Amino acid sequence: MLAVRGIFDTFVPVAIFGIIVLVVVLVFAFRAIRIIRPYEKGVVERLGKFITVWEPGLHILIPFIDRVTKVDMRENVVDVPPQEVITKDNVAVTVDAVVYYEATDPFKLIYNVTNFYLAATKLAQTNLRNVIGEMQLDECLTSREKINITLRDILDEATDKWGVRVVRVELQRIEPPADVTQAMHRQMKAERDRRAMILEAEGDRAAAIARAEGTKQSAILEAEGRATAMREIAAAEKAQKILVAEGEAQAILSIYNATHEGAPTQDLISLRYLETLKYVANGSATKIFMPLEMQGLASTVGAIGELWKSAEE
Repeated sequence: MLAVRGIFDTFVPVAIFGIIVLVVVLVFAFRAIRIIRPYEKGVVERLGKFITVWEPGLHILIPFIDRVTKVDMRENVVDVPPQEVITKDNVAVTVDAVVYYEATDPFKLIYNVTNFYLAATKLAQTNLRNVIGEMQLDECLTSREKINITLRDILDEATDKWGVRVVRVELQRIEPPADVTQAMHRQMKAERDRRAMILEAEGDRAAAIARAEGTKQSAILEAEGRATAMREIAAAEKAQKILVAEGEAQAILSIYNATHEGAPTQDLISLRYLETLKYVANGSATKIFMPLEMQGLASTVGAIGELWKSAEE
């Protein structure tokens, strides 16, 4: 029993010491192993002095001597609280925004600024007041993109020494006072009414021009139709007269040929001539054309007299 008790008294302290050593080793191992995730970087200090920046992966440090601060390199957002801003035309508007940023240098982000979130919030509020304070209310409401770009450039330049890049700035709202909003609504309604009246007037003008153009085209077509009809009538009358003249010419030519072929005497020609005089003198004619050839007039008259006497008998 004494031997067993001696062995037990010897083994227990050794086991306890071994357990203590194992615990210490496990604690040291747990403290020595550091895993940096893909979206992180680690800033390493040894006894309060900066040593290096760890990239993503598995790293070993000296426990209780080295200290690692992990920095998230992903894009983050700063929500700027709503605040009242006075515009250039002395209108108080409520403005709030969000700022998107990403870390570019973990060393500067750790050592150059104490509280980046608070610093970025105050910086955004201050510059938001400066940017909007130089603009009219209407310009503020219609130039959100311009405000976003201007504010982003200002913040990006100011936060460069903090190891941060401002990706973009977005205005969530620009809210004027209630009375200004109502006045803007009335102004917009008046503007819409004005545009409607202008469009209606332009429509009436276009309709009047179209009607006048239609009347003009109708008159032109009607005049062209009358002119075409007159030309066709004139052409028809011309063709008729030509045909009548050609017929008369053929008739005269036939009579002439027949007369010469029959070998008429001078007395017969004179008698035929006198018969045509009654047609010439018929109607309202006031003039009678006599032939220029006066030779043999006496003999002709005498022959005519004899013919009348024989006719009477």
